[in-house]
Amino acid sequence: MLTLGEAARRGAGRMGEEVGRLAAQDVRGMVVPPEFEEAFYLGVNLPEQLGRLFAPINPRRVDEDALEELSARAEALIRTSFLMDDAVQLFYRALRNAGLDRGAVHVRRPGHLPTEEAQVTPPGTAALQAFKRLWASDWAFGAVLTRLDETGGVGLDARPTLVLPGLTGTPDPLMAGALGVPTALVNEVGLVGLP
Repeated sequence: MLTLGEAARRGAGRMGEEVGRLAAQDVRGMVVPPEFEEAFYLGVNLPEQLGRLFAPINPRRVDEDALEELSARAEALIRTSFLMDDAVQLFYRALRNAGLDRGAVHVRRPGHLPTEEAQVTPPGTAALQAFKRLWASDWAFGAVLTRLDETGGVGLDARPTLVLPGLTGTPDPLMAGALGVPTALVNEVGLVGLP
């Protein structure tokens, strides 16, 4: 787990441009690197399970009814699969160290608006569940159909995930203007997004 500053030093190509913009504004939060999500997928053999699940889908001629059913099963598979205990403990420690183990937090991908919110109490189980809901949304019907259209497959690469204090931010045109950016997201704790 990384602070926004540490993640920004890894580069925009790996962590997303928004991470650098947030770090430059001293926004409080943390970044869960792609390696954490990848370890989750590999630890419970999700690539193979998902591959078998979507094997009946022909990317050139998608049966949308079948895809909708398979997508729902894939989302459930992500939500009900368990992270390894060491990873869970690492996540809880990182939340505590970042001061995000109490109160409202939201998680989202850098540069993207969809979020999952949680009201967290130590050790941070609600935040971990929000992560899994966000990861599961990658397997929603629309997301899978888009990948099939764009890449000819259902697979995706692990990506970084932001953990930010407070509830989901809303666009603030005045803040965006002051910072010279198209969109600035603000919530009850202040600036939380520059997608």
